Amino acid sequence: MSKQSQPRFVFLLNHAHKALQRWIQKQPSAWADISAAQVGMLFLIRSQGSVTVGEAASALQVAPAAITGLSKRMQAAGLIQRLTDDVDTRKICLTLTPEGEQASIKAKSTLQDLNHQLSSGFSEDELKVVARWLTQVVNLDHPTDKEINQQDEPSA
Repeated sequence: MSKQSQPRFVFLLNHAHKALQRWIQKQPSAWADISAAQVGMLFLIRSQGSVTVGEAASALQVAPAAITGLSKRMQAAGLIQRLTDDVDTRKICLTLTPEGEQASIKAKSTLQDLNHQLSSGFSEDELKVVARWLTQVVNLDHPTDKEINQQDEPSA
């Protein structure tokens, strides 16, 4: 592929992100007045049963303070419960309320529809390549084992 005909990946990713945001905003009944960050938290808690603030921060790659604020807003909205750990009272465990469970189910269904639209017309092999490429983008700030080993090798 010549240099001039190479896809403009950063440009396309930015536009794709904006298009996804617009699509999501056009689905108001699916989100029931919850944000994308709250949907991510609902999915995480639903998959784990319960999580601590620290576990949520690690899984969602944000600061614990951000999770504390988010979880307090979600508690006020009736989506989650914040419970003090019986053994370590410094730990806060987050669990879904029945309302949070329903919001999670509705959001998951909407995102399954979106994933179906995004994958329509592509073969399984093509989708594997796209997934691998997007994973590489996600991991840009996380060096691979190969890159770490190359950094450790003495230069000639």
